Amino acid sequence: MRDEHRQGRAAASVDTWNSVTPAEAGVQRQWETKVLTFQPWIPAFAGMTKVQSLPSQRKPTDSSAGMTNVLPWSLFQRAVKTLATTMLLCALAGSRARGQEAGHDAEHALAMKLQNPVAALISVPFQSNFEWGGGPQSKGFKYTLNIQPVIPISISEDWNLISRTILPVIEQDDVVPHSSQAGLGDTLQSLFLSPKAPGIGGLIWGLGPAILLPTSTEDYLGTQKFAIGPTHVFLRQQSGWTYGMLNYHLVSFGGTHSTEDVNQTFFQPFLSFTNRTRTTFTLNTESTYDWEAAKWTVPLHLLLAQLVRIGPQRMQFRIGPTLYVAGPTPAPDWGIRFEYTLLFPTS
Repeated sequence: MRDEHRQGRAAASVDTWNSVTPAEAGVQRQWETKVLTFQPWIPAFAGMTKVQSLPSQRKPTDSSAGMTNVLPWSLFQRAVKTLATTMLLCALAGSRARGQEAGHDAEHALAMKLQNPVAALISVPFQSNFEWGGGPQSKGFKYTLNIQPVIPISISEDWNLISRTILPVIEQDDVVPHSSQAGLGDTLQSLFLSPKAPGIGGLIWGLGPAILLPTSTEDYLGTQKFAIGPTHVFLRQQSGWTYGMLNYHLVSFGGTHSTEDVNQTFFQPFLSFTNRTRTTFTLNTESTYDWEAAKWTVPLHLLLAQLVRIGPQRMQFRIGPTLYVAGPTPAPDWGIRFEYTLLFPTS
């Protein structure tokens, strides 16, 4: 009886402890709601340790409570990671695009240098000229391969000396009636003293001597004369355009007496445009006036060029027609020029 009495008193105590008034129950529900609302953000102030969910969170009574429970720290972490990854990929893509753009700019600058006869660029053009309609009967054919190395030499902080050489290799048939010749022609050596930086208004120029050397191996392939004279070039380059003029005048001072003297002026006005794909369109004329014969020779060239890279080697290919609008009787009627240039940038 005593034990049953004790058990009854204990049960009554538990019931008394668990029993609450309606006001107390309302306060308890408010505190549970506050804890439930701020629970996902407690880790930010508690060492990033997620608080255990309350029993009432495990069984939401409506959809809004379920959505409240799905706004946890893990979603915030995933959002931050996604944003960081996106920003990193955008940065890498932008860096790659800037790198490609910089590379394209460098190649475009190189293509522009090729249009400048006094650029600080080592190049070796191999220029093939196929010409028809030459000779007294206009039945001759002439092929000329001009090997034209260009070598810049820095002589001071502000000045370059540009060496330009033209060595022709010639094969012709019926230019001299009923005969053929093959071998070397005369070599033209030019030296240009040129400032490294453009001058006033972006003017680029060079000035120096031109020397004709009698290196021909056949009587009809050269003048057999030494000749010398001044040469100069001036040009401007802007927005992909290049325009200017190259001139020289040669007067003979030695050689054999069986050939005519050399007294001639060379004019080469040129206009070209280089686009962003390193394609260049050129119009020029390489005209010569022979003061001894009082005759003009005026060929027009319309050329298309493309800068490419084959392995580590950069080179430019150029091709186009030639039309002779004036010339003495031995001059050809028309031709085709094909040229490839090996490039060796110094920087």
